[in-house]
Amino acid sequence: MRCLLFFVCLTWINPLWAAHGYALWGDLKYPAGFTHFDYVNPDAPKGGELRLVSNLRVSTFDKYNPFTIKGNAPAYLSDLMFDSLLAGSSDETGSGYGLLAQDVTVSPDGLSVTFQLRPQARFHNGDPVLARDVAFSFETLMGPYTSPAYKTVLSDVAGLDVLDESTVRYRFKKPNRELPLTVGSLPVFSHAWGMAGGKAKRFDEIVTDTPIGSGPYKIGPVRFGKDITYMRDPNYWAKDLNVRRGTANFDRITVKIYKDSTARLEALKAGEFDLMRFFSAGDWARRLYGKRFDTGELVKKEYAHHLPTGFQSYVLNTRRELFKDVRVRQALGLAMDFEWMSRQLFYGAYQRVNGLFGNTDCAASGLPSPEELALLTPWRQQVPETVFGPMALPPNTDPPSSLRANLRQAQALLKAAGWEYRDGALRNAQGRAFEMEFLDSNEGSVRVVSPWARNLEKLGITLKFRPVDFALYQQRLQKFEFDMSSIAYAGTNNPGQEFADMFGSKAADQEDSGNMTGMKNPAVDALISQMTAAKTKAQLLPACRALERVITHSHVLIPQWSANTHRMVFNSWRLDQPPVMPPYAQGEGWAIDTWWAKR
Repeated sequence: MRCLLFFVCLTWINPLWAAHGYALWGDLKYPAGFTHFDYVNPDAPKGGELRLVSNLRVSTFDKYNPFTIKGNAPAYLSDLMFDSLLAGSSDETGSGYGLLAQDVTVSPDGLSVTFQLRPQARFHNGDPVLARDVAFSFETLMGPYTSPAYKTVLSDVAGLDVLDESTVRYRFKKPNRELPLTVGSLPVFSHAWGMAGGKAKRFDEIVTDTPIGSGPYKIGPVRFGKDITYMRDPNYWAKDLNVRRGTANFDRITVKIYKDSTARLEALKAGEFDLMRFFSAGDWARRLYGKRFDTGELVKKEYAHHLPTGFQSYVLNTRRELFKDVRVRQALGLAMDFEWMSRQLFYGAYQRVNGLFGNTDCAASGLPSPEELALLTPWRQQVPETVFGPMALPPNTDPPSSLRANLRQAQALLKAAGWEYRDGALRNAQGRAFEMEFLDSNEGSVRVVSPWARNLEKLGITLKFRPVDFALYQQRLQKFEFDMSSIAYAGTNNPGQEFADMFGSKAADQEDSGNMTGMKNPAVDALISQMTAAKTKAQLLPACRALERVITHSHVLIPQWSANTHRMVFNSWRLDQPPVMPPYAQGEGWAIDTWWAKR
């Protein structure tokens, strides 16, 4: 669901915003009537095939409905098959341009946004895209059979009005700078999807019914458990539209599934597919060799980007009694030696994550500003006192710091929290040994968890690595039945209501929400509200920086690492690409969207 929504922030432009797109602070890069985005080849040839490997952790798929909770849909289906009212660009942030909608109008009071649909917009079955389809899509996503994250992110949407067959108006409960683009980025699907015998199926019963979307691709040949091919729709209604020109260039996009990372890597070397993005520093540094690399057929290349770092982290489930005390959580982070891991495991390929908003204007540093203090002070009793000091930095073991010093600090924190070493283990007053489980669906993760586990052993803590198949892993995360896991949170330049799903008190009690930490703090709720209510960047920045301070100093996340490049291997004999990757492109998504097949 999160890959469907490009969460961007807006402000209210008085007296009225009515245009071909919408911008965060009122400045769109591309004017009305622009012909194409700068980063595409508008004359890219159409044809050929792009063969990919699935970017999902699941080893199979069992449905074509990507919006329901149960089951797994194929990789890339949502992006390829469903258009939205607005489309984002990859060379600017906080903006959206008309796709299904030809005009977007925000009311002077910021309490509604109206979209006028393009008369030429069509679904794959030839039906026009009408206002009732937009309403059906919204009401379905807000219903009981989709992820609760939709309800959280859209909680400030009061409703949707169908003004005529080609006009819809979303009403908001309060002015919220992100909502026009949030609703504008929702997928739109036909009200006829799932109809059988003139009756509509319940949405969770729509499983393998072919989606009726309006995107550039349809489902082609499928081999369940092995691969799926998406076929370019030659009659795609938007193929000559400015926001689509130079994109969707492949006639076929085939996504293959492999059971494990070793099989996937060997398949790449054998030429079974054309492009793969790498997340393993070890694979990238040591295992990319062979005949196809020697001949230049396979090319290994890093693409620098300007995306936010995100906050990939070890997540501590504070619903567990073991992690209730912030001193315990801080002590666990002190035992992780990133600098050693960087040298011995990562080949220096990663940088340490710090906070929520790295590589954005929202990142906090130093002491809180007066504006931040004004937001934080009313909640002084609900947040760690350290929030009011310098911004926390991850523990470091480079001289003059050391792992030994960090472990001694951790030992002192644990003792203050009631944990002392006796009878061969760290124990609390009741004699319970400190044991925790790390849950993951990737057995390869043991390689990076083991050094941390060895350090924790020195404190008397037992960390057990528990690998499970992805279906069980997913189920346990949805039900919050885990001690600790690793989550790769995407970054954003424009934080908003999605943070209520990740850290809001209400989401903490909603099964399948994004609040993995279980955080329930009125200060966090208030700061998220301040972010979403901000009308200017000057109001946004103190709120997001204050939020970052509270989350970071609460130590519910143990920060991991990030990369400032996309590492990709591609077949240079089969694929061609634009000369420059736009700064905010998402890895292989850029290739899918803008590359083309060599003739």
